Amino acid sequence: MKTLILILTFIAGIFLGKSQQLVYKPINPAFGGDTFNYQWLLSSANAQNQFDDKSNNSLLKNVNSVDSFGQSLNRQVLSELSRKLFQDQFGEGSVKPGNYLFGSLYLQVTTTAQGLLINILDTSNGDQSEIVIPK
Repeated sequence: MKTLILILTFIAGIFLGKSQQLVYKPINPAFGGDTFNYQWLLSSANAQNQFDDKSNNSLLKNVNSVDSFGQSLNRQVLSELSRKLFQDQFGEGSVKPGNYLFGSLYLQVTTTAQGLLINILDTSNGDQSEIVIPK
């Protein structure tokens, strides 16, 4: 009798057992999580950050608007001067093969199978660049 009651109780427990559905809930607010988690995630990321950002702050503090304007003006003047020199040297047409000297820059222009090859040598420090203009 006891075993019968035990078996019936066990069978009734199986049918009366409850389960729940598993649902994924994201934590990060960028992926649909609760927006109140933002501060916690940000403070956790900042605590794990090993990079020092002080070097960038010092660069920005040393630049003022007058210096920035002066540098911008210098770049524009040099750009216009180089455009004028290039136009005087090559004219309105295309670049012709040959050797050219612009201050400390030595340009060697040659025609190759790939297109126009321009070798640029800075005679003041020995830096060299190569530009290929395809056909």
